[in-house]
Amino acid sequence: MTLDEQLKLLTGPVVDLHVLAELKSKLERSRATGKPLRVKAGFDPTAPDIHLGHTVVLQQMRRFQELGHLALLVVGDFTARIGDPTGKSATRPPLSPEQIELNAKSYQAQAFKVLDRDRTEVRFNSEWLSALGTAGTIELLASYTLARIMERDDFKRRWDEGRSIALHELAYPLLQGQDSVALAADVELGGTDQLFNLLVGRTLMRERGMEPQVVMTTPILEGLDARLVDGKLVGEKMSKSLGNYVGVTEPPKELFGKLMSVSDELMWRYYQLLSSRSAAEVAALRGGHPKQAKVALAKELVARFHSPAAAEEAAAEFERVFARGAAPEGLELVRLPPTQASLVEALVGAKLCASKSEARRKIAEGAVDVDQERCQDAARALPPGEHLLRLGRRYARVAVG
Repeated sequence: MTLDEQLKLLTGPVVDLHVLAELKSKLERSRATGKPLRVKAGFDPTAPDIHLGHTVVLQQMRRFQELGHLALLVVGDFTARIGDPTGKSATRPPLSPEQIELNAKSYQAQAFKVLDRDRTEVRFNSEWLSALGTAGTIELLASYTLARIMERDDFKRRWDEGRSIALHELAYPLLQGQDSVALAADVELGGTDQLFNLLVGRTLMRERGMEPQVVMTTPILEGLDARLVDGKLVGEKMSKSLGNYVGVTEPPKELFGKLMSVSDELMWRYYQLLSSRSAAEVAALRGGHPKQAKVALAKELVARFHSPAAAEEAAAEFERVFARGAAPEGLELVRLPPTQASLVEALVGAKLCASKSEARRKIAEGAVDVDQERCQDAARALPPGEHLLRLGRRYARVAVG
């Protein structure tokens, strides 16, 4: 690729870029010397799984790798003891060392579903942050003033609302910035919500006489429930705690079904941030039926995180179940006593609903089928025998009596 082609590839999905001229200079020097750029992104293992939202940054790292550069995957086993306060309205509960270790192993395995293992260096930030000691930590904290740290929107908002901010949370951006110093990063990647933290790393490097890293942020991926409102895509970011996520280790059929459930507008957003297809290929898909485009996206992502064979099988199962109205194969039979023969209790007993109130609401919304017929009678009782229940895209077989 020419330099202009490289810049087009790398900056296409980027929101913030500090600074374009520096990125161009680094790429030119890398080409002249044959020395790859050191491209850093960090993830705190505060949960065992990563979802599609995390892979937006990983996809950007992969683009650098495809140009011959080195990915520095920083596992924040030290910073996970604090938990990134970005966007949080309260101090995070601490994790045990055992939880952090298990989550870290899971993160690595899942990250390599996107990254090229041969061009990735995995580092744990406890390696250098633990070694700082008391004197080194005090020196690091002296690099920034409280006023500068409080410029962060989430800290300022919590302060204005009278919510507590623990002292160790204020240190988080500096600790993340120290990762860049320790690794001599040329580029650091993160979501747009990470901009403040990434710029702190840039500042620390400059103050220590190092060439500052280029900072690049990628968009935040919206969750499955995002919808178009007044011409604008509106919705919370993808989050496991909000239940609007797609985990990269989810079974192929579940992953496929979740992607098929998104709105047409959100599908194109997912194409923009997740797909490896060219702009010409996506444009061609836009000219066809949205369902076919959605199937193509779902198959692409299932193939990426599982296999092409799994993608084909998931697509066939989806067509059989949802397009032709058949029930999924292998459904476990849930046996209910006659005392739980009402439809409401059956939905809860089969774990299609978390509570009776949710079951009544779903029935009233017309979201429940009994034996392939819509039912909006919350007082309905199920007669003895087997029944097929359906709520949205989920099925259950129940036997009464």
